[in-house]
Amino acid sequence: MRRITQLSDIKMSYTDTGGTQPLVVLLHGWPQTSQCWARVIPDLAQHYRVVAPDLRGYGLTDKPRGGFDKKSMAQDIRELVNHLGYSSVRIVGHDRGARVAHRFALDHGEVLTHLTVLDIAPTLHMFRHGSMDTAHGYWHWLFHMKDDLPELLVGPHIDAYLRFFFERWTLQRGALEPVIGDYVEAFSQPGALRSGFDDYRATDIDLVHDAGDFDAGRTVDLPVQVLWGAQGLVGGKDVVEFWKPFAPNAFGEPISDCGHFIPEEQPEILLDKLKHHLAA
Repeated sequence: MRRITQLSDIKMSYTDTGGTQPLVVLLHGWPQTSQCWARVIPDLAQHYRVVAPDLRGYGLTDKPRGGFDKKSMAQDIRELVNHLGYSSVRIVGHDRGARVAHRFALDHGEVLTHLTVLDIAPTLHMFRHGSMDTAHGYWHWLFHMKDDLPELLVGPHIDAYLRFFFERWTLQRGALEPVIGDYVEAFSQPGALRSGFDDYRATDIDLVHDAGDFDAGRTVDLPVQVLWGAQGLVGGKDVVEFWKPFAPNAFGEPISDCGHFIPEEQPEILLDKLKHHLAA
């Protein structure tokens, strides 16, 4: 069921399976919405209350002119958990949503019992240890951080621009084709394109927050499940090792025959791995 609730400064839209089972929150990435979890939710809902919000600025959630640093976006999720009446939560985050989840673990670890991150390396690692491979794979990140220019160039070509990523970042392309039109429509709504870029523009603030915690020795102490597509954005790397300095108990593996969009490209494999971790 689709619901909307008022948080402290935005109205947040989310899909909610309802019930009183333990809570699992699924956080999507760019250029997507909570719809990306459609093939995962029904199976998880057999054991959990599953909530999949549209993050600040995405989908049917409000699109304010600020608050896109991950600390603020994690606070949104904390308020949502409070609204739902839970004192503990399991979180699975993909792409940008995994960056929100990482910040949630640092700021609200007292309520987090399980964390899974999909197809990302930590933000601070990327910017401190970047290489030509990083520049080649993440050129869009720096482009999106520019003021006004992305809106100017992408605005007339949203369909073509998003399709570029859905084609280049996938292996199982047929799994994405039926829903690309929905994502194009979502990012064509007033304020949506700008909000997605603002998510990236907040990187400067995010790096200050992340560096402060990292340099102070603050890490995520609970076991963090790290999964990535073998043919995804970080494919071919030992992504668990990237996470170890930030989450010493990180563990995980690549998902074979999969690009970046794991929940849609390989939902069955993802579910199998999530079930074992979330139930631990």
